[in-house]
Amino acid sequence: MTPTDGFWQDRRVFVTGCTGLVGAWTVRALLERGAHVVGLVRDQVNGSELVRGGLVEKIDVVRGDVADLALLERTLAEYEIQTVFHLAAQTIVGIANRDPLSTFETNIRGTWCLLEAVRRCGYEPYVVVASSDKAYGEQDQLPYTEAAPLQGRHPYDASKSCADILALTYAQTYRMPVCVTRCGNFYGGGDLNWNRIVPGTIRSALRGQRPVIRSDGSYVRDYFYVKDGAAAYLHLAECMARRPEARGHAFNFSTEMRVSALEMVRCILHHTGSALEPEVRDEAIHEIRSQYLSAEKARHMLGWAPRYGLDEALTETVAWYREYLGAADEGARRAA
Repeated sequence: MTPTDGFWQDRRVFVTGCTGLVGAWTVRALLERGAHVVGLVRDQVNGSELVRGGLVEKIDVVRGDVADLALLERTLAEYEIQTVFHLAAQTIVGIANRDPLSTFETNIRGTWCLLEAVRRCGYEPYVVVASSDKAYGEQDQLPYTEAAPLQGRHPYDASKSCADILALTYAQTYRMPVCVTRCGNFYGGGDLNWNRIVPGTIRSALRGQRPVIRSDGSYVRDYFYVKDGAAAYLHLAECMARRPEARGHAFNFSTEMRVSALEMVRCILHHTGSALEPEVRDEAIHEIRSQYLSAEKARHMLGWAPRYGLDEALTETVAWYREYLGAADEGARRAA
């Protein structure tokens, strides 16, 4: 899994969703390897790791919406893009339940606009489309393999099923060099969606407040460290360029650990040194009880393996939030 020497040097890469959790760390990984990064930015997110880490100053920024086909066509042409990481998405399940149309607009329309812009651009940049384990919907057989049908039945899950199918449709029908990634619940420094279990629990623990679990605590998920995610995306794009047989596939990326919400919260509390007990509300709706992935296909076809264990990843993640929240609290005190 060692990066190809010089592969990314001066390579022109377009990243949608670069202000998001995975997007920012993917940009960082690309810059560390010498890539010329062009990032699509819709909203100014000052707390994003892209801004906080000074990465936005090192990339070319295109401002606009991922559902703007003309903008995407212009960007691909003018910057002569060679690789695309399509990471833009509305990722919060609760928001999708409350406002499904905005989720469909971003996740489905945004994906077909990106793919159509690539098809029309007159050449074939490699495209990695970020789907999700939620695209599988609820399955009787676990862990999920790539052979499982895509059958999302709730707004967020359905949006990822559709985007996933669209990506593979363009790969099959137009022979475009497209691959799809299906990952579990990303976590790591830079996630400012506090209703997610990892950042929300860390913030509560560091502030001496009981963390909240929306479900009954038994829901099982596949948690995936964002640095492993960014490395997996880059590794897949390199494999696509070197090995044509890797194109047109979907790949699960996972540590293959099965962790319940309650186990994850208690692990985070241990890493923060907190003795607090979580508040279990048991109010989750339209969520699948157990989801976890097999990464066997990625191991065998791509030679991929994760680099981080849960303890090491949580140690780094908690350290990031200690610094971030400490700086925020200090700024608030000075303003007062």
